[in-house]
Amino acid sequence: MDYEQARFNMVEQQIRPWDVLDPKVLDLLHKVKREDYVPQVYRSLAFVDMEIPLGDGELMWPPRVEARALQALQLSGHERVLEVGTGSGYFTALMAHQAGVVVSVELRANLKDEAERRFKAHGLTNIQTRLGDAARDWVDDGGFDVIVLTGSLPMLPETYLKNRLSPGGRLFAIVGEGDAMQATLVTCLAPATFRTDRLFETRVAPLKHAPQPERFVF
Repeated sequence: MDYEQARFNMVEQQIRPWDVLDPKVLDLLHKVKREDYVPQVYRSLAFVDMEIPLGDGELMWPPRVEARALQALQLSGHERVLEVGTGSGYFTALMAHQAGVVVSVELRANLKDEAERRFKAHGLTNIQTRLGDAARDWVDDGGFDVIVLTGSLPMLPETYLKNRLSPGGRLFAIVGEGDAMQATLVTCLAPATFRTDRLFETRVAPLKHAPQPERFVF
């Protein structure tokens, strides 16, 4: 398989048409080898517009969602990032190239261990992996400039995690249920003051143990 041609086609046919035009993001997609973060059995599908299975019901974001999310975050090289859900580690690696440090929390030990091996193989030293459940909060590491949730939520969190943002910080989450999901960016304008921007429609697998809305039972 010609990986470089497949990567070029992914960028030109999937990602640019989805309004990802930031040259820093496009250059990074060529630099960070997506095929190295895909399970070996699915390596030939590394550039296909689909969620790739990681095992245990976990899925890797489609390439265009990764690119659009990275563009929305506008990382500038100094940020302290919290990632809820390491998964394959690919999106972690993308952020690590544009941020100061990435703290990535993974619920499943096997995914954490596999991602750590990939980070080490690629010389990524500014990623700190943690084993745990950060779906509701992550209290051990202080505040963050950026928070990313890699699984969808049925509703936008009202206080949890948002209060971990530094002024000017951003939280990226995909919010909704079924086929009606919105990629959402929450910006901390000042302590306890936030702006919410809805960016694009998509659909991804739900975040394990995410808070659920109260539902009426008749």
